[in-house]
Amino acid sequence: DQPKLLAGRQVRVTAGPTHEPIDPVRYIANRSSGTQGYAGAAAAQRLGAKVTLISGPTNLSDPAMVQVIRVQSAREMFDAVKAALPADIGIFAAAVADWRVATESDQKIKKDGNALPTLKFTENPDLLQTLAKKKSPKRPALVIGFAAETENVVENAQAKLKKKQCDWIVANDVSPESGVMGGSHNAVHIVSKSGVESWPEADKAEVADKIVRKAAEELAAKPTAV
Repeated sequence: DQPKLLAGRQVRVTAGPTHEPIDPVRYIANRSSGTQGYAGAAAAQRLGAKVTLISGPTNLSDPAMVQVIRVQSAREMFDAVKAALPADIGIFAAAVADWRVATESDQKIKKDGNALPTLKFTENPDLLQTLAKKKSPKRPALVIGFAAETENVVENAQAKLKKKQCDWIVANDVSPESGVMGGSHNAVHIVSKSGVESWPEADKAEVADKIVRKAAEELAAKPTAV
């Protein structure tokens, strides 16, 4: 049995991609499998936390003893996370789409043999930035964001940490050659105001366990934890 480092704590985790509809049969998505987020939810549960996992579309089974809320779009995920707060720790691992089509067609867009369709885009709400604001009334005591990058991984994560106002950014290289998206292993950098920790490649379950244990230790050290 593992020590229940998070006994009595509330943890909220997001995982997977979002699907942003274009018409009834097409959508915009990304290659996230949700594996790292699901592993994080399972790790937090094993350490005694009460966990709610807000998941985009994945092919993964629900982690044992974890409440799972399934959503499709970024806006649905935004609303579901807000409704699931407050919490002690927020682990925002989902690869939420930055944009959506401004106007979704209610019928399948057909080829007419002439011009290609024109899609106009608009930004989705920024879940991490909204919830990580220091004055947000339901801000978790520890907010952990993720940065999936293909270049300048640490530098981009440091910029994101500052912009989003979260406590940590878990950054990784998701270039095709890394095999991270859709794969079973990950190599991450934990970026915070105190510096950067670069962890060696490991199974995503092992990475999740290390992240959650580190989060439990930091939460325990906070004098004003939720």
